[in-house]
Amino acid sequence: MEIEVQFIVRASVLESWDFLLDPVKISSCIPGCERLEVIDANNYRSIIKVKVGPIPARFKIKSTINEIKRPYSLVSVSKGVDTGKAGFLSMKTMLNLRELSEDRTEITGKSEVNLIGRLSTFGDRIIRAKAKQLIEEFKEQLCVKLEKGGG
Repeated sequence: MEIEVQFIVRASVLESWDFLLDPVKISSCIPGCERLEVIDANNYRSIIKVKVGPIPARFKIKSTINEIKRPYSLVSVSKGVDTGKAGFLSMKTMLNLRELSEDRTEITGKSEVNLIGRLSTFGDRIIRAKAKQLIEEFKEQLCVKLEKGGG
């Protein structure tokens, strides 16, 4: 399943980039993020809790940033397993920043998400609705924190 997002933040492209690459700051915007551990500059482990329909899941995820073109784009890959065996997750995300003005940045993202297991038994419509909800929560938190001066 492909998920796309596009929005504008009231922050410079460099402020936006620095925020997005700061694991502590960005994890505070991720809905359900219980923990984030920095392995090195490009590798992270996290625990993300989410509920899809009646099934709760708690994913242990390893994320790797594969490509960086500072301060305009990055590509990351994440793989995770639910601790309750509800499924497996793999995701490739492409993120792009475009400077609109000195204090406005357009952020676009595209993720290819694959779910395997009990969670994948839900219809595409239900999973997309949940993904949209999580993206909206993430965008809201990101905008609030960036616009307050980097959180």
